[in-house]
Amino acid sequence: MKFKTEYLTFNTAKKREYILITDKVQKVVSDSGIDEGMVLVSAMHITAGVFVNDAESGLLADIDGWLEGLAPYREDYRHHRTGETNGDAHLKNLLVHHQVILPITRGRLDLGPWQAVYYAEFDGQRPKRLIIKAMGE
Repeated sequence: MKFKTEYLTFNTAKKREYILITDKVQKVVSDSGIDEGMVLVSAMHITAGVFVNDAESGLLADIDGWLEGLAPYREDYRHHRTGETNGDAHLKNLLVHHQVILPITRGRLDLGPWQAVYYAEFDGQRPKRLIIKAMGE
């Protein structure tokens, strides 16, 4: 079995951003030499996430609005008593999750026709890491 691990670092300009990373994940898969297997893509911070959806700007705006509606920024989160002000970012992470596992078939990500991989930042403007780990034969 082969393994290939790479780390990406993001430092977003805004507090919340959605970054298309499908090509970066595919590059790791291609560089791995793995023909059949899977790849784990995982945000290494509890205020960020990874998800698969359509690469369409209107949908991203809808997702952002939905997340803000379910977990809006507020001053009164109990988490803020620790001195942090990112309680909403922790909740948004729970909604999109922090990782995905994707199939590798014939050396390529085996995604559906509209599927794309996104890094979701909910408390940005500082460096954060993401791990991409391909596994297979």
